[in-house]
Amino acid sequence: MRTEPTLRIPLGVLGMLAGLALYALFVAWLADWIGQLHVLLQTVVYLVLGIVWIFPAYRLVIWMETGRWRIRK
Repeated sequence: MRTEPTLRIPLGVLGMLAGLALYALFVAWLADWIGQLHVLLQTVVYLVLGIVWIFPAYRLVIWMETGRWRIRK
């Protein structure tokens, strides 16, 4: 548990917001291509794209809380 505030939290939040904004722009850039697919394929693509962003965000949250990029085992 942290006893003193760190700069990692605000930097991590700003980094996450910037990363998500870039990712949203990337998905929006793909929207024309995705829109040409069959509706069931569109659903799968958007589900995958909606889940993929969680993995880097998870690592960022770990870093924000612990200062490390991985959880110790």
